[in-house]
This record gives sequence, C-alpha cells and structure tokens, in this order.
Amino acid sequence: MTAVGFTPYDDGEPDGPRPAGRTSATESTEDHGMDAARSPLDPESAASALSDRDRRILEFERQWWKYAGAKEQAIRDLFDMSGTRYYQLLNGLIDSPSALAFDPMLVKRLRRMRATRQRARSARRLGIEIETR
Repeated sequence: MTAVGFTPYDDGEPDGPRPAGRTSATESTEDHGMDAARSPLDPESAASALSDRDRRILEFERQWWKYAGAKEQAIRDLFDMSGTRYYQLLNGLIDSPSALAFDPMLVKRLRRMRATRQRARSARRLGIEIETR
C-alpha cells in the first residue's frame, strides 16, 4: 500500500517538481550524458571533434596488454610522452562527450575501470575491505 502521490518504486519523494539540487537515481545518470544514445554527437561528428592525438589514444586503448611494461614502452614510442602524462590525458579524454560518442563501449569500460580503482584506493586508505567480483 502506498501513500497518495507516491509510487512503490519511488525514491520516497512526492510526485511533481523536485526541490533544487535533488534528483532521482535515473535522472542523475541521464543528466550526466552517460548514455551514448543521448549524446548530441554522432560518431562521425565526434571523430571530427576529437584531435588526431585523442583518436589515436582511444584506438590505442582498445588493445589489450599482457604486460604493463610493454604498454608503457609503446606509450613512449607512439606518443613521445611519459606514462604519467598519457594517463592524465586519457582521464580527461574519457570524461569528454566527444570521446563517449566516438567509442561508447570503450569509454564506458575505461570509466568503470577508473571508478573501480578509485574505490579500491579509498577503501585501502580507510582500512575497509571491499568485495571484488
């Protein structure tokens, strides 16, 4: 049984306009452009919006590396930059709507991996043991 103005799958807020700053779980993911279908750019426009280096970085990230050292050496050879600088650029790149529109599956995977690493680092700092899948 639900109260008037509430639905059983609601977040507990009454129907109608929400107070400023409050969003439901579904609104928050939709508003942040996490869905490639909602991206204002199609893949062709996204490709033209990205620089040549950005496209090469995304194409490079599609590869799977068995050994970390081999990837670090390839970064130095192909992009003429340190691994640290490469990963700084990559982290900024995967947050861009153009990259998401260009290769949604790759960008979402990279975001997911980054979030997993961030959670693990935070848990280690707090002394919390987290479950891995």
